[in-house]
Amino acid sequence: MRTKLGIPAAALGLLCALCSTTVPARAHHGFDTEYDAKKKVKLTGVVTQVAWTNPHMRVYIDVKGPDGKVTNWNLELTSPNRIRRQGWGPNDLLPGEEVIFEGYGGKVVESRGSLLSITKVGENVPLFEEGGPETAGQQRPDGLR
Repeated sequence: MRTKLGIPAAALGLLCALCSTTVPARAHHGFDTEYDAKKKVKLTGVVTQVAWTNPHMRVYIDVKGPDGKVTNWNLELTSPNRIRRQGWGPNDLLPGEEVIFEGYGGKVVESRGSLLSITKVGENVPLFEEGGPETAGQQRPDGLR
């Protein structure tokens, strides 16, 4: 009796261990999975949330369209650690601030983007700049550094 229950229990334990280690690896994605390098966007909106989460930070921004409809954009950045190394802290961008953002739009979800740069309205220097889909050291598709 003990042997008959031990084998299924061990198999179940092994299955749970495999699932718990493979799910996070599968959850991380490449740029081309979600974003389109040919779909460049530059919009102005109001920050609704800044999420300092791993593996990628997110900034949520309300953008008012030409028809007056407000769409909340979900913008993906790099890791919070990399953002901090660029000199950006948790109090540098807050909900309610108006910003101009540039990025690449989503392939499936139109209001999702990979953030290239974000600048507060009225300021000339971007708060954050990212490289986009190209490899480090190369120029962005739009020719900017």
